Amino acid sequence: QVQLVESGGGLVQAGRSLRLSCAASGSWLSINAMGWYRQAPGKQREPVAAITSGGSTNYADSVKGRFSISRDNAKNTVYLQMDSLKPEDTAVYYCNADIIGLSGSRSDSWGQGTQVTVSA
Repeated sequence: QVQLVESGGGLVQAGRSLRLSCAASGSWLSINAMGWYRQAPGKQREPVAAITSGGSTNYADSVKGRFSISRDNAKNTVYLQMDSLKPEDTAVYYCNADIIGLSGSRSDSWGQGTQVTVSA
């Protein structure tokens, strides 16, 4: 079983920065892509950024140029550096990982979420 634990959320003023972290623990054969999603009140969960095991990245248009995703495979951790934050970035941010388990089966794991609130 795999656990993803996020940290780093909080309340910040617009224009400031936050860095989210998500550490994976447990047992697996491999972790493929890792990523971040967010869900604002009354809205559907949406993808924010993703990174493959090889380091290729992609971003939602709304965060391009402001957010940066990275990962440390040795620490099984993915990061989201969020700069120039805007009030519309306010949401619960969830970590996601595409994992190949010990049995060889593939699963989608989610963290519990961390709140990011950006004040105007």
